[in-house]
Amino acid sequence: MALFSSKKKTTSTNKKIRTTVVRTQNVAKELTTIAKANSVEIDSLDFNILEIQTYTRVNQDKQEVDWEETSIDDFKTLDAETALLHKDFQIRQMYEVEIFSRNIKDDPYKNFKLAVGANATKCKVYLSIKEGSSIKFNPRFNQELPLLINKRKLRAGILIDIFDEMLENVISKIYARVRIEENVKYDKTENILVAEGIEPVKTIDDDLILHYDLKYTNIDDNQKIDYASRGFIKDVSKDELLIEYIKPQEGKAGRNCRGEYIAPKKPIIKNKPKFNVDDTIKVVETQESIKYYAKDNGYIALDKNIYTIKNEMDVNEVSFKTTGSIYTDLKADVSMVVTEADVIKDAVGTGMHVEVSELNIEGNVGSNATVLAIKASIDGQTHKTATITAENLKINVHKGTANGKNIHITRLEHGIVHGENVEISQALGGTIIAKEAIVDLCASYVKITASKYIEIKKLQGSENIFTIDPLIGNEIKKSLAHNKEEIAELKARVKFLFGEIKKVTTLIKDGTEAFNDVKRRLVKYKKNGIKLPDSFVKQYKQFQKLQENLKTLKDEYKLKDELLQSLNDKTSTFQDSIFDARIINRDRWVGYNEIRFKLIDPPIELVYKPQEGSMDKIFAIVEVEENEFEIQAVKE
Repeated sequence: MALFSSKKKTTSTNKKIRTTVVRTQNVAKELTTIAKANSVEIDSLDFNILEIQTYTRVNQDKQEVDWEETSIDDFKTLDAETALLHKDFQIRQMYEVEIFSRNIKDDPYKNFKLAVGANATKCKVYLSIKEGSSIKFNPRFNQELPLLINKRKLRAGILIDIFDEMLENVISKIYARVRIEENVKYDKTENILVAEGIEPVKTIDDDLILHYDLKYTNIDDNQKIDYASRGFIKDVSKDELLIEYIKPQEGKAGRNCRGEYIAPKKPIIKNKPKFNVDDTIKVVETQESIKYYAKDNGYIALDKNIYTIKNEMDVNEVSFKTTGSIYTDLKADVSMVVTEADVIKDAVGTGMHVEVSELNIEGNVGSNATVLAIKASIDGQTHKTATITAENLKINVHKGTANGKNIHITRLEHGIVHGENVEISQALGGTIIAKEAIVDLCASYVKITASKYIEIKKLQGSENIFTIDPLIGNEIKKSLAHNKEEIAELKARVKFLFGEIKKVTTLIKDGTEAFNDVKRRLVKYKKNGIKLPDSFVKQYKQFQKLQENLKTLKDEYKLKDELLQSLNDKTSTFQDSIFDARIINRDRWVGYNEIRFKLIDPPIELVYKPQEGSMDKIFAIVEVEENEFEIQAVKE
């Protein structure tokens, strides 16, 4: 008995089926049925469209009405509102098709990869010509292309000759390209609209959007949630959209390219406003929405079901348990008073951040707390790790870091102060960096650095250092550094231009006699109508180019030299300001103290140590000889 049969087994890839003619509404289903029945791949089957019949009916009151055959021309005259968008209007098509095995070898369109797809509603149908597709022109292409597309539509369950008025133009463009190029290859996929039904208008459910709250709740996926910041105050700006109520709107029906009616959903209504607003909020109502806008800066509050905009707020304390950190836009004009005044408690707790336009803290600011305001006052004391920043700032007892423009501190206890105009009633150690600094009573271990002026009204301690540094501000340092870089670049360029001018001037001087001789000859040749020799013309043009080049070099040299002088003058102003600076002690000098002045050019620091008991009050830097400077006592 033979183990293997010598007869070759027929596979599903080359098996042929008997040609079958069917009438059906669903060509794709028939292809699947025949493929399964004959054990072949569905892609090995093809079909011809023999006949298309279109039927319509209006099936009202749940009564079965007979279908009526409708011509395509009659269908196209149907009104959208009264017929196509009528919920009881129905469409169907019946197809008579001839199904047979596809002959891939002899198929001229085997590399022309077409597909038909649609959007979610099936109201827009697209023809997709896949990347890598190719097609050669043949005389029947114009007649066969519509058949190819219609067969793809039937496989996708899309109606034929309905909602596809643009198809004729699409076919015309594809055909024209293939006819002109003869052999077309598609380097990328092209999607072309070939049918468009009536897209339904989406139903809108009502919604209430608290815009003022969204800016506090929108958190990036990569951002860590700050549980200490709970949006206790929701700051708002004038004309800012606070709340928006989206009114419910019922959608409109549609009909897709399969002929299916798409009914609109009923809107869900569950967010109608149950609040009122006062005259601080503007209400704008349209057919689509109700919008609520802030009439002024401040923060939004809900009092007894009434929204209002306020500017002032009193809280007992700012802590993790109560308010959490408070953030507002400094331009929002929000004023806050923190009333906790108990000396053993913190009005602003550990790690809290308070950011408002104006802030009055009646008590203490705790460790690692941060305060940011335009105007701030602290009646208690600041912890050594607290940071306070405000343009106008008043602090009773300061141990932390203070930044601002105009700063007044009653008692500085080893804290740090950065400001422009700083006034300290009593300094018991600490660091002050300012444009101008005035201390009423200075004890020991105080470091004051100013760019313009330091005044001590009463000196009671020692180990103090008073320094004048004109480059105290970061912006000034950057400006000077940039100035120096520009000067270095300009010096190099000016030096280069000077050398080039000298070189070109020498070339012109050496060649002037020869140039004048060539010029005379050219004039003579021209006068006698003789053709100008090329070598003479070339020499003449070269000399002219040298003269033009010299002028360009001189113009740039002048410009760069003037700019260099301007920058040098600008650098000098940085240096000159130090000669107007003063360090003043209105009291007698006691203990060990230092006066320092920092020069820019040359970059040196001069140090002077007033003798104990000295009554010299005003100190300045003086140029005793050229480029030699001393710190001396001067008259006021």
